[in-house]
Amino acid sequence: MFSLPNNATIIEVGPRDGLQNEDKLVTTENKLTFISELQKAGIQEMELTSFVSPKWVPQMADAKDIVRHTQKMGRQIVLTPNKKGIDAALAAGADAVAVFVGVSNTFNQKNINKTTAESMEILKPLILQLKKDGIFVRACISTAFYCPFEGAVKQSDTIDLCRQFVDWGVNELSVADTIGMATPAESYRLFTELMEAFLETLITAHFHDTRKMALANILAALQAGVNRFDASAGGLGGCPFAPGATGNVATEDVVNMLHRMNIDTGIDVDALCKAVEAIEPHVSGTINTGMYTLYKNRR
Repeated sequence: MFSLPNNATIIEVGPRDGLQNEDKLVTTENKLTFISELQKAGIQEMELTSFVSPKWVPQMADAKDIVRHTQKMGRQIVLTPNKKGIDAALAAGADAVAVFVGVSNTFNQKNINKTTAESMEILKPLILQLKKDGIFVRACISTAFYCPFEGAVKQSDTIDLCRQFVDWGVNELSVADTIGMATPAESYRLFTELMEAFLETLITAHFHDTRKMALANILAALQAGVNRFDASAGGLGGCPFAPGATGNVATEDVVNMLHRMNIDTGIDVDALCKAVEAIEPHVSGTINTGMYTLYKNRR
């Protein structure tokens, strides 16, 4: 029988990754209510927002207000794609930032009009300065398994990219199955190698549920020793630059599975569903994740 951890940490990405691609513009007030309800549920680590150009991601135009008006609780991360974003985030009071890059060159070019190598060349001095200033840095690794344009990504390429970030001193690697094509076997192989290679770095698994394999992939990552997982309340989100990348795995479903396996997260599932209930009227479509549907049916 494989061993499992007694505890796991959920990094809630709903307010950022979940809402960034929303067609309906969600007001700052409704975002702050969503964030507050997530905190009440016990979320201690969260991606709050993204300091990107409102021209490209209008949903994140209120990033400064989100940072300034969110009650400080645990680690609050903001996505910062470049120096301008980093400077704006730090000026707003952020003390934890995330940078991102795709392993796949084609994905990276579609996303930010740069090759992976070009992105890394730009990010290196920024990360080194952030670490010198004592800022927590999370590196988000997109298309770690498959690319919507290039197909399968070599595991060695993902490892090599992660190693560069680790060499620069990042605190955390968030490794993503961006289009939800990974299998549990692939999840286990990659995360086993990552856990063995980077003992001093936080390793977080980020799965999309496009093909309904996210929970199975999380179980495989648990078997590989991972105990940190990105998830989005209500399964909100996707990637605007990755065709077919539907929602992230739902936080309430991940927490339920972990708790049923006696892995504590410190998160209350019903309170989490209450947070989903708070945001549902303000997003496109109906939220039908497993635990949230059960929650609504009990009411």
